[in-house]
Amino acid sequence: MIWEALILPFADFGFMRRALLGCIAISVGATPVGVFLMLRRMSLTGDAMAHAILPGAAIGYLIAGLSLGAMTIGGLVAGIAVALLSGLVTRVTALREDASLAAFYLISLALGVLIVSTRGSNVDLMHVLFGTVLALDDTALILLCTIASLSVLTLAVMFRPLILECADPQFLRSVSGISAMTHFVFLALVVLNLVGGFHALGTLMAVGIMILPAAAARFFAANINGLVIVAALVAVLSSFCGLLLSYHFSLPSGPAIILMAGIFYGLGLVFGPVGGLVSRALRRPQIQY
Repeated sequence: MIWEALILPFADFGFMRRALLGCIAISVGATPVGVFLMLRRMSLTGDAMAHAILPGAAIGYLIAGLSLGAMTIGGLVAGIAVALLSGLVTRVTALREDASLAAFYLISLALGVLIVSTRGSNVDLMHVLFGTVLALDDTALILLCTIASLSVLTLAVMFRPLILECADPQFLRSVSGISAMTHFVFLALVVLNLVGGFHALGTLMAVGIMILPAAAARFFAANINGLVIVAALVAVLSSFCGLLLSYHFSLPSGPAIILMAGIFYGLGLVFGPVGGLVSRALRRPQIQY
């Protein structure tokens, strides 16, 4: 019974194995980036950036159809362009960074949906917005694994500067000249992982695998190393359970994976040992009469 429910779908079907491998690659590469997004209080920025890649991917779709290379390059260019333009607008005008990014994100989302819907079918639009994790081929898997490897290597090299920028960015600026470079490299990692996640989960779901496991890990770990490890484990487990949920109940795979991550977040919120509702209630001092 357990074999049929948990293992047989992956043992019998190659598309399930490829989907799981792709989700593991995204979990290993994107979720640690999501931890730093959360620590930098940029979680909603990640959501905005996920939608900002849409027009670039849509232009790549117009040029070459559902081409992995064209949509990847288009998404990378659009995401980095939106990040740079929003920062430029913030510096030369009175508009705050969050408002500037929100404006570009809304324009990008509308433009991307318009391009895909006017030149493609509803199936193409659903592919772009929600992904096709069950249709990952070998080329897509190579891309996802490459992005994951590059992300892990970059985070390992820049781990200390990233921690310092999260804890005290003013101090990092005062003692080192790499603050601006650290910020730019981090934004590039965000865009890169969102583009990778876009191919599997779509623009609407890609940011979920970055942020929800990181938020869930906050209730199970008290230091950054623990947050990264727990978040990656939650993402992998969410992917595994979400794919099984999709297989057994004929549900969309991407939303099922993100829903499972949301369930783990809810469990952490209530039962997590580090700041969960139950643990906080148990530690609350009792009034003695």
